[in-house]
Amino acid sequence: VQLQASGGGLVQSGGSLRLSCAASGRAFNRYAMGWFRQAPGKEREFVSSISASGAMVRYEDSVKGRFTISRDNSKNTVDLLMNSLKPEDTAVYYCAARNSALTSIWSWEYAYWGQGTQVTVSS
Repeated sequence: VQLQASGGGLVQSGGSLRLSCAASGRAFNRYAMGWFRQAPGKEREFVSSISASGAMVRYEDSVKGRFTISRDNSKNTVDLLMNSLKPEDTAVYYCAARNSALTSIWSWEYAYWGQGTQVTVSS
């Protein structure tokens, strides 16, 4: 599976961005997908994940109520809609695919990674 993330950019605090991850390869609908982020000088952290069917989603506590993950298995895409953005959301965001239908918050359980897209939130 090859992943291509897009949609990052510079936005003011309180603004919104939609990240998209396009997957190539077979059987996209068998992979759980995740979004992770890494800020300068910090470890990569979990943001959100969605099961292969889309029926189950998970969010990191600081983004609950502000971010929404979704997927379209007919288009091989997974999106992350980010509202009410804060400066602390500034990071490189990565999409990842897991060889399982079930969600996970652990980065080491994801086998495939996109190249990352920069999100910068100004105060």
